[in-house]
Amino acid sequence: MPPIISIVGTSGSGKTTLIEKLVPEFKKRGYRIGTIKHSHHNPDIDQKGKDSWRHRQAGVDTVILASSHTISMVKDQSCDSLDDLEKYFQDMHLVITEGYKRESRPKIEVYRKETNKPPLFMDDQTLIAVVTNTAITTGVPVFGLDDAKELADLIEKTYLCPPSG
Repeated sequence: MPPIISIVGTSGSGKTTLIEKLVPEFKKRGYRIGTIKHSHHNPDIDQKGKDSWRHRQAGVDTVILASSHTISMVKDQSCDSLDDLEKYFQDMHLVITEGYKRESRPKIEVYRKETNKPPLFMDDQTLIAVVTNTAITTGVPVFGLDDAKELADLIEKTYLCPPSG
């Protein structure tokens, strides 16, 4: 299974922006990357009236929308933990999650002083780095908001094997 690293922080801290910077950096290095976005809502990519929606309304448990270049799947399944999702990422080198802050996986906290809230995970043993726009004292490496290359270096050195071929 690939390593899973969670990008965590308060709403509006820049988690998605950090992922948007990290993914191209890993892609340049030849890695296959998967992401999981934790949602408290019930995501549904089916559009009412479309064939896949009609299949689901008829009672199917899994529907796959396939084209020559992409596959999208809607599957009825409990996914309370990342362990429930790992099987979908076996062909990846790294999985980056946005959220899943309660999981016992390596975490990178994005912290902005403008939130006027304290960092969430300073005492968490799974915290491996902080990405921030302010000076902060912690026992883990601290990166600036634009230090995606340096953060990718840390992740690569600690969790990844160079991609083959």
